[in-house]
Amino acid sequence: MKRYLGVLITLLCLWTGAAAQDSQELADEYFKKGEFDKALTMYQKLLKTEASGPVLARYVQSAMRLNRIEEAEKTLKRLSKSDSKNPQVWMQSGVLEESRRDSVKAAEYFDKALSVSGNSVAALTQLAQNFADEGKNTWAIKTLRKARDVSREPNSFAGELARLYGAAGQKENMIDELLRWGLSPANRENVQAMLQDNLKEADQKMLESVLYRKVQENPNEMFFTEMLVWYLTQKKEFYKAFIQERALDKRMKLTGVRVYDLAAVALQNKDYKNAAAMFEYVAKEYPQGQLYPFAKRMVIKAREEQVKTTYPVDKLEIRKLIADYQRLLQEMGQNTRTLEALRSTANLYAFQLDEKDTALTILDQAVKVGQADKNFTDRCKLDMGDIYLLKSEPWEATLLYSQVEKSQKEEQLGHDAKLRNARLHYFKGEFELAKEILDILKMATSREIANDANSLSLLIMDNTGLDSSETAMKEFASVELMMFQNKVNEAAVELSKLYEKYKSHSLADNILWLRANTLLKQSQVDEALKDLEKINADYSTDVLGDDALFLTAKVYEDNKKDKEKAMELYTQLLQKYPGSIFGAESRKRFRTLRGDTIN
Repeated sequence: MKRYLGVLITLLCLWTGAAAQDSQELADEYFKKGEFDKALTMYQKLLKTEASGPVLARYVQSAMRLNRIEEAEKTLKRLSKSDSKNPQVWMQSGVLEESRRDSVKAAEYFDKALSVSGNSVAALTQLAQNFADEGKNTWAIKTLRKARDVSREPNSFAGELARLYGAAGQKENMIDELLRWGLSPANRENVQAMLQDNLKEADQKMLESVLYRKVQENPNEMFFTEMLVWYLTQKKEFYKAFIQERALDKRMKLTGVRVYDLAAVALQNKDYKNAAAMFEYVAKEYPQGQLYPFAKRMVIKAREEQVKTTYPVDKLEIRKLIADYQRLLQEMGQNTRTLEALRSTANLYAFQLDEKDTALTILDQAVKVGQADKNFTDRCKLDMGDIYLLKSEPWEATLLYSQVEKSQKEEQLGHDAKLRNARLHYFKGEFELAKEILDILKMATSREIANDANSLSLLIMDNTGLDSSETAMKEFASVELMMFQNKVNEAAVELSKLYEKYKSHSLADNILWLRANTLLKQSQVDEALKDLEKINADYSTDVLGDDALFLTAKVYEDNKKDKEKAMELYTQLLQKYPGSIFGAESRKRFRTLRGDTIN
């Protein structure tokens, strides 16, 4: 008989629990639909058996929506006597008082809720969540900080606190908690994402200050330096980042690895001066290290890029670079570690000094030395193809490009070879063939190749089919080939003829753009500015608009030494083209011209 009675009681409990759950679901449905009178009645019944957070919160919300404040007050007073250790009761009493605009009494109830939670981490975290659900972020923060003290773990709840501080607009505290959270490596990507999403430009100086302070206070904690370098790299402030990496390298004895990686990023972002300084540091500090031969070569490479992008290109500087590469080869020999120095030397001879046969001889030697490295030999073949194009031997060029396409199917080098073949068809005026290849390459995995393919494809699409012979486009392509072959003077003459002939053609802005760059190579700065300013005035909404404005600002800064005009133009670019790829560089140059302090 007792056994049957036990089974009956168990079934009764299960039935009662299921019925209560059904009642809560129905009450929640009424609440969501805005039928607060029905919801209130059902929540009131449920409170006789359970004063859980969700039920109590929605009961109070329903009462406030119906303006039945006194009724809810009586219910909460009854619950506070029967369930005085329930933090939710006291918290909701505070919510009710806030609806009466009695903030003092509300605070007393909230403090009571915190008090009755005692030293239970579970109770405190639940109460913090309930405060957050009600939009009481300050109280949620206070509760979680108590939970942290109780847990005796100084970094506990850092992620939750960061979100709450962010919601409360307390950015510096948010940053501090995110950095605590990031001390666990698993959280670091989330930390960086939250900083990017939650900090406006006006807040970023605060982040920089906090990071500098953290680095000084915790010199042996690499994470803070890593975050500071990450932030400075995002801002493209590579000199500042170098100072931090250099200090960390010396303190932690990291053999220059991190400095070398940062230098590579600076080089990729065209900060050649600082890239060279970083590679030089690695080579000087670690002459016996594994990175030494690579760092030595990259110092020259960074200087090379700087020389090649400074108009007009100084031939004497080119010969100095070649001499530096030759000294490197003498010091370390022709081997797998110096292969790229051979390639660089050949390309300087071919493209800067017009000594094409010398370049081909060096590349033949490089292929023999590096024959075990398929990728290297294929890169040499692409260089050789380009040099044959310089020599006006397109069949030899396309043969080499096609060999690399076949050798490197679906690889980036293969895509690069395919792009060069498309460009060759373009130079020859075979636009349909070129466009077929380019449209395939738009889906290339490399963003740079896809972008280049898309740009050339758009140029062809926008400027062909306008006349039956496509004369203008063929003439423009032939001038681009001259530019590729470094026939700068001939190209300049032809571009002037083209512009007079096709002022009203859709190619007009492209002709002006190419002529401006050609004039800069000839040191005709004022004439180049006229073409750039014409693009800015007449074609600012076209694809070359931000390119032209950025180059105009750069010319005023670098060539004209007109600081005020350059600053004005960089500001104009940031305002007119907020999504431009030149935005970060414009901002950096503007700040340098303004004289912002470099820490």
